[in-house]
Amino acid sequence: MTKTFFWKNRKLKTLLLSGVLATFPFFTLPSNESQAAQAKTVKVQQQRKIPVRVVVLTAFEIGKDSGDQAGELQNWVENYPLDKKIEAKDSYRGHYFYNEKDHVLALLMGEGHTSVAQSLTALLKDSRFDFSKSYFVLAGIAGGDPYKISLGSVALARYVVNGGMSHMIDPRDMPEGWQDPYLPVQSSEPYPIPRPEAHSQSGEMVYALNPSLVEWAFEKTSQLALSDNPRLEEARRAYPSYPAAQKAPQVTLGDVISSEIFWAGPHSNAWAERWVDYWTDGKGWLATTAMEDLAVPLVLEREAKQGLVDPNRLLIFRSVSNFDLPPDGKKTADMFKQGEDENDGYVGLEASVNNVYSVASVVVRELSEHWETYKMALPSTESHSNLQK
Repeated sequence: MTKTFFWKNRKLKTLLLSGVLATFPFFTLPSNESQAAQAKTVKVQQQRKIPVRVVVLTAFEIGKDSGDQAGELQNWVENYPLDKKIEAKDSYRGHYFYNEKDHVLALLMGEGHTSVAQSLTALLKDSRFDFSKSYFVLAGIAGGDPYKISLGSVALARYVVNGGMSHMIDPRDMPEGWQDPYLPVQSSEPYPIPRPEAHSQSGEMVYALNPSLVEWAFEKTSQLALSDNPRLEEARRAYPSYPAAQKAPQVTLGDVISSEIFWAGPHSNAWAERWVDYWTDGKGWLATTAMEDLAVPLVLEREAKQGLVDPNRLLIFRSVSNFDLPPDGKKTADMFKQGEDENDGYVGLEASVNNVYSVASVVVRELSEHWETYKMALPSTESHSNLQK
């Protein structure tokens, strides 16, 4: 306020120009040319943002960033590699991980929807970066439905279904004829027809990922050989009633239910299968269970309204570290005893973190190495064919 008043006072302005400037001849007002040059410099500096072609999203790391037992992040740091750290005090890890050659950045988000939403929003709001054309690749481990997928396999999701937003009645109090204790927030009974709106004030219930992008990524990775080991083979033999669980690790299409409740057992699995089928109108099927996935498309959708991102550039890879059902003849409660230390209790942990990296990194390298093609036009199976010619 003082500065504005000073320059509006003609008497003071005249006195300054005639007296003070005469006494100090070196004090001169900037010319129009110098003002323009300064403005141009500021504009150029504002435009020099750190380029990011692909953002890799991970939820947890067991210990250090490298050199010990690997969680979801470590393979990216060591093997891609993402060898530069960019300080980010409000991030979960305190820094981001970056490859200057490929312009690939990794974010460790923390586990659960809340941590993911905060971490990803903070990243997208960071003015040092431009994410308007970036691709987002979530690469993590998950529980798996042994009716549909095997340990160590990698599922590429077409749908993310909200498994946490619902009304619930105690199963012991369910009316006769109800299959499940969960019902849509907008309903007084399970699975009403017509289905309620998937996106409303009652919650975001399902996100469909870009089908062309998913199909392209699946075609690019479906024939990859994945890691297997004797522990996985032994674990598979404990599920003789589940043909899909008997298979060696492979890349497949399969959808994810996202909930911060770590549930297990045949009743919960049957509900999850029906819930995914219901909210996808019969187009999706349950393959994996995870705790973070819903928050990612939700944040991208919200930030797209500000022009910060393109929500159509999201891929989700989940590799199965454990089943959500007990082995034949075992009790569900025994699964939690085995998994008390999740860093050691999951028989498929090592294979799953290695396999999800092996698969997702192929897509990340493809996007970054052919950036001039994929920057403006999203990849499809047709674009992949053209690149192979």
